[in-house]
Amino acid sequence: MARLHPRLLHALNLLPSDRPVHLLTRHSVRELAKNGFADYRLPLTPEGIELARDWGGQLARPVSAFYSSPVGRCVDTAKAMAEGALRAGLIDSPMDVLTDNTLVEPGCYVQDMNRVGPTFLKMGAMRFLNRHLQNPFEGMLSPADGCAKLAGYLRDREPGSGELAVHVTHDTILAVLVAELEGRRSINQDDWPWMMEGLWVWFQDGGMHWVWRGERGHRPLRASA
Repeated sequence: MARLHPRLLHALNLLPSDRPVHLLTRHSVRELAKNGFADYRLPLTPEGIELARDWGGQLARPVSAFYSSPVGRCVDTAKAMAEGALRAGLIDSPMDVLTDNTLVEPGCYVQDMNRVGPTFLKMGAMRFLNRHLQNPFEGMLSPADGCAKLAGYLRDREPGSGELAVHVTHDTILAVLVAELEGRRSINQDDWPWMMEGLWVWFQDGGMHWVWRGERGHRPLRASA
């Protein structure tokens, strides 16, 4: 049975109760890729839908909006989370899921898929991301510029005070963002986001604050790319 990362639920206790907060999360459990690459056609499993629905009911604060990558498994994750939030009384009525290309590639870090795509397929996700963290590829935003872009995206969608906005994205985007925030230039399998694992973010005193795997961090904001 799929489960949430053991430190994800604990993070709810580390969030400021009076601030607008964002949850930038990987989608839920999907079907396995047969060739090693998870193309965008792979759907959620029934177990993945139930996991997302259950987690949506445990978010512990009112939810203002659900945003998603346009990819089907992300949209379905957001829909299931919204169903769970509705059952738990965290939203008053069914909500539409708002899709945004900032939460997918191309759209976030990737600017030129024709230049980047073949290299990604040749290297595989882990090698590709480690290379990008150390020496950014042409056709992509640097990790720092991508972080600034995502921070700007979140700030433009601030929920109300004490509320939460949910944004469903992909493992590669989340992995690079967390590495950049933590000042790391390499990642390994232990760093890889679990299905349905998320980064909590809020903005305060001119800085970006976050919780990842039960650890709090912050950094000054910079202009978006």
